[in-house]
Amino acid sequence: MPHTTTSTPEIIVRVATDDDIVFVQTILDTIEAAAKVRGTGIAKRTPDYIELKMKEGKAIIATVDGEFAGFCYIESWGNKQFVANSGLIVVEKFREHGLAKRIKRTAFALARTMFPDAKVFGLTSGAAVMKINSELGYVPVTFAQLTDDEAFWRGCQGCVNYDILQRTDRRYCICTAMLFDPAKHKEKKEVKEIMKELKKNIKKK
Repeated sequence: MPHTTTSTPEIIVRVATDDDIVFVQTILDTIEAAAKVRGTGIAKRTPDYIELKMKEGKAIIATVDGEFAGFCYIESWGNKQFVANSGLIVVEKFREHGLAKRIKRTAFALARTMFPDAKVFGLTSGAAVMKINSELGYVPVTFAQLTDDEAFWRGCQGCVNYDILQRTDRRYCICTAMLFDPAKHKEKKEVKEIMKELKKNIKKK
């Protein structure tokens, strides 16, 4: 009797489209559940906001056989001088496969492609994300080196640690600030390859 082999479904990481709007509520629920488990807050986003990011081509989604697996989106701040990757999430059953790294790397490449002159930054309290950021070329910086766009900082109001940010006059908090400055750093080879593919797809549209 011949042996049968079962192949593991491929996890696809790509730029989200209008077709992915069906996943919006699942994405928001997954982000909120993960924040509760970690005991940290997160910038609150409405379904309309996530939907807009997908329509603008500013979101990265991961799927497995049509099932939602992970997500991240990019936002520009301070008159497009800064751009951040936000809302990074991986569904629990798809963790431990390096998926967060793949999503983050693709979101970073998208940010570098859409906003080539902008500084890319992030605020995180997670060691895993800090490690991924470091591998992409981010370095720890003070909060003063990030955007002064009030709209960005208002996003921190949903965090349980927001009072710390207020008490310190926005100088520091539980999160670590990390920054990639294109004037000082260069993308890694794998990021450049993703950027090349993204540019091809953008030209096709």
